[in-house]
Amino acid sequence: MALMPQRPVVYYDGGCPVCAREIAFYQHRPGGESFAWVDVAQAGAAEIGPGLSREAALARMHVRRGDGTVVSGAAAFAEIWRGMPGFVWLGRLLAVPPFGALAELAYRIFLRVRGLWR
Repeated sequence: MALMPQRPVVYYDGGCPVCAREIAFYQHRPGGESFAWVDVAQAGAAEIGPGLSREAALARMHVRRGDGTVVSGAAAFAEIWRGMPGFVWLGRLLAVPPFGALAELAYRIFLRVRGLWR
């Protein structure tokens, strides 16, 4: 009997108002129920799981795929988008060079300024 893959888990910083607002948007859209959502600002180590520290999860958004692999930053957004009707095209676009690299650059710029919103 084959094991069924788990739902992807999105790890986000609920203490960041911009981050929390964006995640709430995704949670309430069609497809949002196909993910597990973990607010790392409130989560314990058991909820975060193996291979991802609380500090790393607070520093960047991460997604643990159903197969257990973890991606972060723009790649994490691509995982979310590919699981949501209406955003699938955007998730696929990030797999096409240079869009993924540009999205990661934009995400890193956001990370530098997000502290201003705390």
